[in-house]
Amino acid sequence: MSKEYPLYPNLTEGGEAEAQRLMDGFKPKILAVINELMGDLYTDVSYHIESDSWCNFRNEMIEGFEGYRKDVHACDFKKLRQAIYRNHKDEIIKDLNQDLIEENCALKARIESLLEEARRERSYR
Repeated sequence: MSKEYPLYPNLTEGGEAEAQRLMDGFKPKILAVINELMGDLYTDVSYHIESDSWCNFRNEMIEGFEGYRKDVHACDFKKLRQAIYRNHKDEIIKDLNQDLIEENCALKARIESLLEEARRERSYR
């Protein structure tokens, strides 16, 4: 028995060898489980964690640029929006105008579709 741990007797040489053999027998099993878990983590889990994190980051940035952020970083986002607008005003106006043209075309097409549907319903009556 050791003075440091009196309740745990020292093993005999044969007992130490047997204990080491038992411990060594667990290593391949433990490594196999660890390798399987790590494979699952890298292939099945980490992709979702990364994509979820990047999605959250992207959403935070978009909200900040849109002006919906009301927290301590609102001032920073305001400065960024202003800098982007100042430096790219012509391109932004052109893009916004093009967005409006596309929206207008889509709305006209939707109106035509609804009118055509209403005509068909009237003709069935």
